[in-house]
Amino acid sequence: MKCEENFVPLPSMYQKTNLTLNIMADKTPTPHIGAKYGEIAPTVIMAGDPLRAKLMAERYLENPVLYNQVRGMLGYTGMYKGKRISVQGHGMGIPSIGIYSYELFNFYDVKTIIRVGSAGSMHPDLHIGDLVMAMGACTNSAYAMQFHLPGIYAPIADFDLLRSAVEKAEELGYNYKVGNVYSSDTFYDDSPDTDQWQKMGVLAVEMEAPALYMNAARSGARALCICTISDSLITGEVTTAEERQNSFTKMMDVAFGII
Repeated sequence: MKCEENFVPLPSMYQKTNLTLNIMADKTPTPHIGAKYGEIAPTVIMAGDPLRAKLMAERYLENPVLYNQVRGMLGYTGMYKGKRISVQGHGMGIPSIGIYSYELFNFYDVKTIIRVGSAGSMHPDLHIGDLVMAMGACTNSAYAMQFHLPGIYAPIADFDLLRSAVEKAEELGYNYKVGNVYSSDTFYDDSPDTDQWQKMGVLAVEMEAPALYMNAARSGARALCICTISDSLITGEVTTAEERQNSFTKMMDVAFGII
């Protein structure tokens, strides 16, 4: 990922010195996030749609403060059950969440990001409103090439977050499945091959998880992607944009419930 010429590489999140933190503070606000260092909580719940972030701030946070509206990508910090939490939009696609999560991890000292988003079902038992916990993320993206790895990297969720999310979903009685998602760079695909991914047991298709998981791994941080089924590639079920924005709250209940 390209940065300013005077960018100083950062060590693992858990090895930062005071000098490093000063460097981070000097780099904020970033080109994409208008917050100053310290205005964003260590835990951030992200959504592709910035209006979903606004909904989360209004629904879950006490005294939310708007810290970002650059490019309309709303971000808020407030209190949830005594804990300081931020919510932030990340836009659509791997490049977009790649930028926002990178800046949060590396310039704002964020230690945990949970993405809540929509996904298309590729499994006959996953229907509109059901949850998918992305244990791993297959992809057609070349995002991992920047790391110059001598093989194919498998982006995975943080296990403790994943386990907690499963326990919370069961406690709340929500329908869910855990497994692989397929994260595509293309929404309109000239040569769709979803049946090939179905054969490998992939549960659903979305567009962001691998970049989030890779940035978390590279930064020594934690990440999890929880998706709500918004449509089905099998049955043809669909939802409206308004339903996706306002009614997919089960994944939010789980995300806030595990922090």
